[in-house]
Amino acid sequence: MANNSENHIIPPLDLRHQQVTRYICPLREGGSLPGLAEADDGFKYVVKFRGAGHGAKALVAELIGGEIARALGMRVPEIVFLNVDEAFGRTEGDEEIQDLLKASRGLNLGLHYLSGAMTFDPVVNDVSDHEASMTVWLDAFITNVDRTVRNTNMLIWNRELWLIDHGATLYFHHSWSGWEKAMLSPFPYIKDHTLLKFASRLDEADATARQLLTDDKIRSIVNSVPDEWVTHEGSDATPDEIKNVYISFLTTRLANSHIFLNEAKNARQALV
Repeated sequence: MANNSENHIIPPLDLRHQQVTRYICPLREGGSLPGLAEADDGFKYVVKFRGAGHGAKALVAELIGGEIARALGMRVPEIVFLNVDEAFGRTEGDEEIQDLLKASRGLNLGLHYLSGAMTFDPVVNDVSDHEASMTVWLDAFITNVDRTVRNTNMLIWNRELWLIDHGATLYFHHSWSGWEKAMLSPFPYIKDHTLLKFASRLDEADATARQLLTDDKIRSIVNSVPDEWVTHEGSDATPDEIKNVYISFLTTRLANSHIFLNEAKNARQALV
């Protein structure tokens, strides 16, 4: 997993740490099985558990993808670190959930629960061409395969568009082989993006994103990922070495944004 980047000392983001005090309920069926829980600050969070689905890699993608979206000026629920202690979940009656909580002891990831939010529907809800263009650009950049009509992963809260669920981004890290090729991918899956037909300002979105996403901002986001989440099976690579791969992927992809930008523009032209 060699790369030529050196992870200079850039402070991580100042993300809060809280303790999970009460598991409320699962939010949906599926491999990831996120849950609604309450923390010791009295707030409710959508919890992404490290013991579910793709494990810590989904949490890494959630944090990096979500904070890149925030850096671009998009609305994302606050991301916090949530600790699940050894005793938590012993009284849970559902055996599957109890196993999930046991496998998730330690540091997990939570997103502030937007009470009363509604799922975004492109037929019913309006979206500006700016927001649509920034969202399409973002998802082409971080290779997000999960913002389609079948599953928009967007909410309307207080009449505003909010982005959620970035755990399916950066999918190169499920294999690691060929990540150098992946960072220059045009990302053809953008043709299925639910907002593509509204994204009429992609060139402006590219210019804005390239200005906002400095190398130091990308490093700060990646350096926020806990070391215990960044492991590569079958490799003796250190957490810093693995983080350098993410940094190299993102900075190189940003420097060559014309590759995925042109793919998105061509896909939209074919659509409209």
